[in-house]
Amino acid sequence: MSPVRRCSRTACGRPAVATLTYVYADSTAVLGPLATYAEPHCYDLCAEHSERLTAPRGWEVVRLSDGSAPAHPSGDDLEALANAVREAARPQDRGPDGGGRGPRSADPVEVARRGHLRVLRSPDS
Repeated sequence: MSPVRRCSRTACGRPAVATLTYVYADSTAVLGPLATYAEPHCYDLCAEHSERLTAPRGWEVVRLSDGSAPAHPSGDDLEALANAVREAARPQDRGPDGGGRGPRSADPVEVARRGHLRVLRSPDS
């Protein structure tokens, strides 16, 4: 027996890279990274067959990403990081008393606390 698991599709001998599982109760097909062990009710698929996978009408396909693959930052992530750095580097506006935030009465007032949650009241009310 070969140590490399092969695609479960008929006449396909390529190495498996993903595992397909059907959740019949939810009408869902779950395609995730290759399972550690071959299960009798799961199907191992090669890269080509996993990309072209479609589900029966009325079913949903859930594709789980491989957590071991390095995530590449998107343009939005880089833009958000650049904006945060600009904001941190911007000099603070000083109020007339020389403080950085102005009068403290503008801060919300803590009314109650339960565990890690706080109830805040606006200073205006």
